[in-house]
Amino acid sequence: MDSKTFIKVLDILEKEFPKWNAPVVSLMAKREHRTPFQILISTIISLRTKDEVTAEASERLFKLADNPYDMLKLSEEEIAKAIYPAGFYRNKAKTIKEISRILVEKYNGHVPNSLEELLKLPGVGRKTANLVLALSFNKPAICVDVHVHRITNRLGFVKTKTPEETEQELMKKVPREYWNKINDLLVAFGQTICKPVSPFCSKCPVSQYCEKVGVDRHR
Repeated sequence: MDSKTFIKVLDILEKEFPKWNAPVVSLMAKREHRTPFQILISTIISLRTKDEVTAEASERLFKLADNPYDMLKLSEEEIAKAIYPAGFYRNKAKTIKEISRILVEKYNGHVPNSLEELLKLPGVGRKTANLVLALSFNKPAICVDVHVHRITNRLGFVKTKTPEETEQELMKKVPREYWNKINDLLVAFGQTICKPVSPFCSKCPVSQYCEKVGVDRHR
C-alpha cells in the first residue's frame, strides 16, 4: 500500500467514524474541554484499562483535584481509591502524585508542550506524550498504540515490529496534516471492525485496499 492509498483509507474511515465509539481520552478532551493536565492524567489512567473505567475514574479523581496543586494535597491512597478499578491503580496513583510534584516544582504547574520535556515525566512514554501533544496543544503527533501498530501492518502500509518503529515509518510516509487523525480513526476502527483476532472483513469499509497481512481467519 502506498501513501496515497493510505490517505484514501483514512478519508473513508473518517466518514465511517461517527458510527463507532471514539477513544475515551479523545472524547473527553473534545467534549468536556479538559485541560492539558487532565488529559495527561486521564491518559495515564487509561493504560491497560477499559474506556468506561477510565472515564469514570477520571471523573471521580477530578472532582477531588483537577490541577497539580490540588492533586499534591491528596494522599496516594486517596488517589488510588478514586481511580480504582483502573489497572495497576496503586502504581498509577504514585505516578500521578509524582507527575504533579514535578509539574509544580519545575514547570510552574503547567504541562510542557514538547515531546522531549513530556518524556522526562514518570510513566510517560511516546504514546502518551504524542497523545497529549495532539489533544492538548494541537501539535502534529502520531500516537501509536496496539491498534495503530496492528492495523497499519495489516493494511500492508508498514512492515514494522514495534510501535516505535511504526511511529517513525508513519512520520516518513504520511503528510503532517493527517498525523492527528490516525490514532482516533484507527483505534475506533480497531475496536469495532478490525479486531486483533478474526476481524470483520465482510463489513469493513476499506477491505478492498487491505492486504490482510497476518490475517488467518476473518468474519
